[in-house]
Amino acid sequence: MSLSAAEDDSTSEIHLPADIDWEMLDKSKFFFLGAALFSAVSAALYPIVVLKTRQQVSATDISCFKTAFSILRYEGPRGFYRGFGTSLMGTIPARALYMAALEVTKSNVGTATVKVGFSETTAATIGNAAAGLSAAMAAQLVWTPIDVVSQRLMVQGPVATNGNITAYRYNGGIDAFRKIIYTGGLRGLYRGFGISILTYAPSNAVWWASYSIAHRLIWSGIGCYCCKKSSECGETNGVLRPDSKAVVAVQGVSAAMASGFSALVTMPLDTIKTRLQVLEGEGNGRRPPTVVQTVRNLVKEGGFGACYRGLGPRWASMSMSAATMITTYEFLKRLSTKSKDCFIS
Repeated sequence: MSLSAAEDDSTSEIHLPADIDWEMLDKSKFFFLGAALFSAVSAALYPIVVLKTRQQVSATDISCFKTAFSILRYEGPRGFYRGFGTSLMGTIPARALYMAALEVTKSNVGTATVKVGFSETTAATIGNAAAGLSAAMAAQLVWTPIDVVSQRLMVQGPVATNGNITAYRYNGGIDAFRKIIYTGGLRGLYRGFGISILTYAPSNAVWWASYSIAHRLIWSGIGCYCCKKSSECGETNGVLRPDSKAVVAVQGVSAAMASGFSALVTMPLDTIKTRLQVLEGEGNGRRPPTVVQTVRNLVKEGGFGACYRGLGPRWASMSMSAATMITTYEFLKRLSTKSKDCFIS
């Protein structure tokens, strides 16, 4: 995110590119380019999501390396992209909702908190947290059904055919969608919706607030360092103007730091959510497991540590995804900015 900061112990200032708010964006370009860019990012990171999901639904603790080797051996490279088509179809509208809610909330809440009397730093943190919360809740309306279908497809295959995993064999996303509707109705598609909100809404709020804080702390540290070596940093008259590479690098590191903390805090909820959405009781006449039953089964299988199965892939996925997404997102906003003539009335 954009930021201007002054260090207390020096006259040095860091000038970053001005922030781009919702009113400054060309909406059609923003959503069209966003769909293309984020689809490419999702494709690159999808295999890690498959690994995480398979580990979470496994009845035993299997390392991600063994899981990956098993998928590659029995299913080939295509096994890492099971359900990707369905996931991609949901990613586009879900991302559109997410980005719209994020920008509108961030702009409005940030402006309101400044008017109330908060400092710009505090207002930015509050605005980012509120934006992350509202964006996650909006996106889950689309993402939960897609998540349910794509995760059922992810766990299919020779390494996942046991009594604990879905009793049906789905022939693609449409077949899975039809069978889930037939056996569970609309509620079947929204299984785990409540816990998804409990997982992703606080996670996004924590992530965006942590990202804002980490971003400012890193730039403050850079400002202090460059103040001592102003000649090497190209500082002129107490002003530091980082180039685009430095801005992108700080954004990426800030995003990775925020993701690590968010993944650690919300991992148990994510594991419970995944099991609720994937594990079935319908094939043998049993009702789907409840949240309490799911937690009991996890603890019985491996204690509290079972709730953290797949933490490695999830941490890696969230960190790489966030670092890529935030840099792509800021790049997207700059590509989608209206020309200056549009602001002249």
